[in-house]
Amino acid sequence: MHARSTTIRAHPESIDAGIAHVRDEVMPMVLGMEGCTGMSMLVDRRSGHCIVTTAWQSMEAMQDSADGVRSARERAAEMLGGRPQVDEWEVAVMHRDHTSTPGACVRVTWVRMQPDQVEHGIDVYRMAILPATQEFEGFCSASLMVDRTGGYAVSSVTFDSREAMERSRARGEELREHSAGEAGIEIMEVGEFELAMAHLRVPEMA
Repeated sequence: MHARSTTIRAHPESIDAGIAHVRDEVMPMVLGMEGCTGMSMLVDRRSGHCIVTTAWQSMEAMQDSADGVRSARERAAEMLGGRPQVDEWEVAVMHRDHTSTPGACVRVTWVRMQPDQVEHGIDVYRMAILPATQEFEGFCSASLMVDRTGGYAVSSVTFDSREAMERSRARGEELREHSAGEAGIEIMEVGEFELAMAHLRVPEMA
């Protein structure tokens, strides 16, 4: 499984219109493309940070969709008022305890490591980080996406509510710091988001 993420630093006052546009215009088009297995959208209304992610059955399907989604991405970025940053990933781990419901929130962690350490980083996530994260109150699902060439990875943990996510902050920070040392990774950024759209039909990959 592969995924493409589009990150936009939007004007906060444009977020609701952007969500509606992605939901009503972009999502039906993208879901109709061959090999697409879903879409999600994360938003931080305070900072304007928005992330739209599409999932694909293969690298080939994702690459074949590039021209078809370009104009839709540019239109969404225009509505949100920011310039899009596009990243492509391999979905290395996906685990769901249960399906998210309205009000769910997501903590996203971006990390960097040596490219030859990516497989080790995946193992640490799967064997140590994921089991510990599953014990958090309100845990819903978790995923890890990697860029093996660049040595980048992004982890997303979905919680049933913002309150559950906030209560897990201290334990999450402790787990990140411990695991970063064990895996030899650098934590680049941590963000907390509202799960505005959740239609990623990625199979279990734990």
